[in-house]
Amino acid sequence: MLVGPSRVLFMDEISTGLDSSTTYQIVNSLRQSNHILGGTALIALLQPAPETYELFDDIILLSEGQIVYQGPRTHVLEFFESMGFRCPERKGVADFLQEAKEALSKLHITSVEYITTKNILINRLHREKISNSIGHEEMSHTALFLSKNSQMHFSHSTWDLTVIAFIAMTVFFRTKMHHRSVSDGLIYMGALFIGLITHTFNGMSELPLSTKKLPVFYKQRDLLFFPAWAYALPTWILKIPISFVECGLYVVMTYYVIGFDPSAKSQMASGLFRLLAACGRDMVVANTFGSFAEMVLVVLGGFVISRKDIKKWWKWGYWSSPLMYAQNAIAVNEFLGSKWRHVVNTTTSMDFLGVQVLESRGIFAQAKWFWIGVAGLLGFIVVFNIFYIAALTFLDPIGKGQMVISMEALKEKQANRVGDVELSRQERSSEMRRTTEINNDNEPRANKKKGMVLPFAPLSITFENVKYSVDMPQEMKAQGVTENRLLLLKSVSGAFRPGVLTALMGVSGAGKTTLMDVLAGRKTGGYIEGNITISGYPKKQETFARISGYCEQNDIHSPNVTVYESLVYSAWLRLPSDVDSKTRKMFIEEVMELVELTTLRGALVGLPGVNGLSTEQRKRLTIAVELVANPSIIFMDEPTSGLDARAAAIVMRTVRNTVDTGRTVVCTIHQPSIDIFEAFDELFLMKRGGEEIYVGPLGRNSCYLIEYFERVPGVQKIKDGYNPATWMLEVTTIAQEEVLGVNFAELYKNSDLYRRNKALIAELSKPPPGSKDLYFPTQYSQSFLTQCIACFWKQYNSYWRNPSYNAIRFVFTIFIALIFGTIFWRLGSKTRTQQELFNAMGSMYAAVMFMGVQNAQTVQPVVDVERSVFYRERAAGMYSALPYAYAQVAIEIPYTLAQSVLYSVMVYSMIKFDWTAAKFFWYIFFMFFTLLYFTYYGMMAVALTPNAQIASIVSTAFYAIWNIFASFVIPRPRLPVWWRWYFWACPVSWTLYGLLASQFGDVEDIMDGGETVKEFLRSYFGYKHDFLGAVAAAMVGFSVLFAIVFAFGIKVLNFQKR
Repeated sequence: MLVGPSRVLFMDEISTGLDSSTTYQIVNSLRQSNHILGGTALIALLQPAPETYELFDDIILLSEGQIVYQGPRTHVLEFFESMGFRCPERKGVADFLQEAKEALSKLHITSVEYITTKNILINRLHREKISNSIGHEEMSHTALFLSKNSQMHFSHSTWDLTVIAFIAMTVFFRTKMHHRSVSDGLIYMGALFIGLITHTFNGMSELPLSTKKLPVFYKQRDLLFFPAWAYALPTWILKIPISFVECGLYVVMTYYVIGFDPSAKSQMASGLFRLLAACGRDMVVANTFGSFAEMVLVVLGGFVISRKDIKKWWKWGYWSSPLMYAQNAIAVNEFLGSKWRHVVNTTTSMDFLGVQVLESRGIFAQAKWFWIGVAGLLGFIVVFNIFYIAALTFLDPIGKGQMVISMEALKEKQANRVGDVELSRQERSSEMRRTTEINNDNEPRANKKKGMVLPFAPLSITFENVKYSVDMPQEMKAQGVTENRLLLLKSVSGAFRPGVLTALMGVSGAGKTTLMDVLAGRKTGGYIEGNITISGYPKKQETFARISGYCEQNDIHSPNVTVYESLVYSAWLRLPSDVDSKTRKMFIEEVMELVELTTLRGALVGLPGVNGLSTEQRKRLTIAVELVANPSIIFMDEPTSGLDARAAAIVMRTVRNTVDTGRTVVCTIHQPSIDIFEAFDELFLMKRGGEEIYVGPLGRNSCYLIEYFERVPGVQKIKDGYNPATWMLEVTTIAQEEVLGVNFAELYKNSDLYRRNKALIAELSKPPPGSKDLYFPTQYSQSFLTQCIACFWKQYNSYWRNPSYNAIRFVFTIFIALIFGTIFWRLGSKTRTQQELFNAMGSMYAAVMFMGVQNAQTVQPVVDVERSVFYRERAAGMYSALPYAYAQVAIEIPYTLAQSVLYSVMVYSMIKFDWTAAKFFWYIFFMFFTLLYFTYYGMMAVALTPNAQIASIVSTAFYAIWNIFASFVIPRPRLPVWWRWYFWACPVSWTLYGLLASQFGDVEDIMDGGETVKEFLRSYFGYKHDFLGAVAAAMVGFSVLFAIVFAFGIKVLNFQKR
């Protein structure tokens, strides 16, 4: 932001995730820049330390959407003193202002006369038009950089294309020797169709990539970095050489078998799916749009159903399909060639064989259609990219962040707006408590023993000479580093005790979270050395997970369950099995009261930054989810990160209440205010490089800490009112060590404090007399059956409240049923010619491929989000992988069954298949298991890959391969011998076998060729009606296989790197 031409800067919560010293340096740099260059900066900070607060010139204080104060920082205390609010000693002014404005809100002072001394700020707060002199050349450079960073996507895409080209080349290998009949031409036509479909599916992989880039684009667009066309054009232009490479590769490998050039088709597909990503703006919605567009392109392209059989009300769709122009162009180019210019049977037709093939499929037989097709594709490329630019220009991101508020808070806000001065008894008592906290902050808080409905054993944790290292990065080896391992923790030692709140602090990169992960057993890689004991006994991760809790910084929760359900689920699976339901619910209620979540019990959790709970509420939910497990030891990774001073105080009150119950609590923390910092009992301070430099008590007003560092010669004394947390980080930096000529790690190891800690470690490393090591008869608290029931219960609630997935799935199914029903209207009963039978098979083929692909694609983001939650819950020892996999698999069955019945009832009657109970049952059966195995296949792809984007790319390749062997393009008897085995390994081929054989395999009607429908199916496709039992078994088998592989991937593979 600083390197641009902007003179006005708006910065929102720039200190999140940074330590207070770094925040101070950043704000100080901004202050100097604005003073020297004459700029204006408006910065929103959550928990500014006193020294950071002192850097600002003016203050704007907001309450309930109204300005309470605006004016010089130096006058703010005087103003509030005139209102009857005085800042206590050792109270940060920023923290005091947060509490004071809340008190003003409670007292219903809604119109406060605020001070304004600088009108220049108001005049310049209007959005400044940022010059586009950033240059469109720079935008193209940026797009090129992003293209280089997407090499994994393009390499996967190219590899997929190469595999499919090889398969197509070998499948159609011997067809080049046959140009004797229309049937030979239809095989050639299928080969051309495969080329088109391959590049269309390849373009579909643009969806997740383009959708993933949109949040950054929207941010830069709204800041006027560039117009939308400057972002879209480089993306389009850079895709052109990639399309030529991909298409050239496919043509080189398959030309002598297929003989066409689909390069323009690839550009069309990429442009189309970029447009759909820009319109969808959400992964599930974009995937649904993509499947819908793919369906319309293919079904009305002229191959699935002949042009002559398309109903008049769908003719517009035929002329609007880009695939039609591509199909006509390459078909004319092929079948009007010299190989097809001969007459095979003068008694039936005098036309060349190539013309007969074209007319049999309803394709135009004039040579001009090659150029019409090329022009049409070029036109679609331009149109799609123009609409892509328009969508980027005019559409905004969906799902703006919305904070959940309780009904009590809502009523309070309404009362403030209307000026209702009548306070309830509860509000008065709440206000009295708040006023007491402001005016008499140093009074000790009552030590309330909350959350003690269930007993627990207080446990200590000690660690001595702990080292953690990882393999040396290749970048460092390239710079000449010879060691094989990079040491991140260097012989760290310490002890955490019950009833003692310990702060784990240090500058960014000191190893705080690394140490916590090592102690909690959350590391998935690297090398750990040293001794860790739990109340004197060696730590065993299997038992430690049962008595510990870990509050992660990212607050990972299932988005579609309520606060209360999240706690019930955690308590259900983590409390001992002998705790009855009534006691468990009482304990949950007490924990909710402890962390102040009672008023939010029915609120949906939602996605971070999108909807649902606010950041502060999610933090409290994270703590509550661990507390309901009744742990003895709790680790909290930055519980106040991303919170304002008031919210941080609420969270720390929760933490303090937790410690007061006698639990061992350790927190990493970045920017604590004076109040929050001095709420801790002990400090574990680390320096960059993974070494401890102070481990010991803080003392009243941090006296022990200050005394320790002020004894070091040359260390600057702390100023009055200065935050000790900031001061200690400033005086212990690497730069200060060089100035002072000392090593704080060595000073600590030569101190009395170090020797005291070593004695404490030695004492706590011995088991207390009469104690026993931790032992649990089973690895998990609950039985396997209970785990399955609990996991299914959560999935049931999640799916029921996920309209972006399930509602869209059913709406999509209804639309497909209506479209297919009207496209193939009354064609199911027509079997007089081969083409009529192909049309009926086309309706089955299209439904299977597009509904199946849509199910597989849309389930992937859902499973990917839940997998992140699964990693946290499995690490907490809540359940094994198999119950989770069972629940994810089982919950899809009722929804897929409903989807199958809905589609079958609508389509079966509209297409007019034979209305017999057996045939209708078979139709529903095959549709159900087809959609089920496609859904499980999408889940399996996620379980075997790191994220949903890669899963989408991998899946796309297999869709194209299944498409080749489905028997619609080339029937099994025409497959080369070396590929016939894959017909039996392709699930889609079994589906079409079952659908076609069950509907027509026993039909004895005579066709125009003189054979019966039953005989034609057996001779052309190799389908037998009496083989339906085996086909049904295979369908069930594929569903079970994909579900088992999904469970295996979830259990064995862990893509979470810590």
